[in-house]
Amino acid sequence: MKTPAEFSADGAHQNWVLNSLPHPIVVIGSDNRFVFANSEAEQFFSAGAAYLAKRRLSDFIPEDSPLFSLVEQVRRERSRISEYRVDVSSPRLGSDRQVDLYVSTVPDAPERVVIMIQLRSIAEKMDRQLTHRSAARTVTGLAAMLAHEIRNPLSGIKGAAQLLETNASDEDRVLTRLIQEESDRIVKLVDRMEVFSDQRPIERSAVNIHSVLEHVKTLAKSGFARGFKITELYDPSLPPVLANRDQLVQVFINLLKNASEAVASREDAEIKLSTAYRPGMRLTVPGSKTKVTLPLEFLVEDNGGGVPDDIRENIFDPFVTTKPSGSGLGLALVAKIVGDHGGVIECESQPGHTLFRILMPAWRDSGDPDIKPARGRTASTLGDGNT
Repeated sequence: MKTPAEFSADGAHQNWVLNSLPHPIVVIGSDNRFVFANSEAEQFFSAGAAYLAKRRLSDFIPEDSPLFSLVEQVRRERSRISEYRVDVSSPRLGSDRQVDLYVSTVPDAPERVVIMIQLRSIAEKMDRQLTHRSAARTVTGLAAMLAHEIRNPLSGIKGAAQLLETNASDEDRVLTRLIQEESDRIVKLVDRMEVFSDQRPIERSAVNIHSVLEHVKTLAKSGFARGFKITELYDPSLPPVLANRDQLVQVFINLLKNASEAVASREDAEIKLSTAYRPGMRLTVPGSKTKVTLPLEFLVEDNGGGVPDDIRENIFDPFVTTKPSGSGLGLALVAKIVGDHGGVIECESQPGHTLFRILMPAWRDSGDPDIKPARGRTASTLGDGNT
């Protein structure tokens, strides 16, 4: 028979084990009040254990969620149930929260139920990232072929139209100019696609992301985002990002342009730029066997109409667009650049709120003279603000 002290020691050891697991784990009582929550569960519910102890599960997840029927079934049958792709979205937890659930009763206390939550986001981010890179490789081959097979014939077509224009009537001259203009438009499209075929190594350095965002915001406010409210929420302690500054500028120009077009019809149009330090995933950088962590999170949010459901999963694929005159290459290029940097980009969208999240590697001073320090203002000179 164990002494109370030994039981207490075992309990502390069990808590230590549960807190070391990478998945949220909670125990709820007969009234669905929280009895236990490990450290991952505290992060998942954005609440401390002491706060959770005073709350019911329904305070965080709607009672019509399939989770509650699973809990009742487990209590009734004294069984264990695994359920995949369960929607636990709520105003408290956020939208598009699909998880895998493992629900079981506690052997010595059958009215209590253990719930282990496995987030699907990490695996799906990896799958989406691989899909984006595969799509980019497809466009790479297409771009190389188009550049060779289309540009030269178009030059001949445009030259012939210019020759015809010299002896054409006023009515025919309108047609020859139309041929030239359309030829130029197609060449510009090919030039945009040719960016995908650039396989040269990326010249990266330590870049101050806040300097990049300030530069892009200035460009946006003087052009396509003129008159829109752009809110900033920056982490001033953020380390530099290991990236190519010019390519990052291109990424955020594309994202802000999309956001501006999404909110153009709203009187309360608002775009938000955010940076934060988050525990990141590990990915292999293209061309290298070295795995890097992705602790830097950059967000571009807008309160526009949202991305249609039928294209949301393919929003980063080439030629996918909702714009009547769009080419569908802007976000595909963004995904390629982020992927080439070893990062991840994802989109979460619902009517009234769209969020693009980028996870990138941080720069670490390795003593390499080819790695330059961050350019622009230091993050510490920037605080929260809005314009």
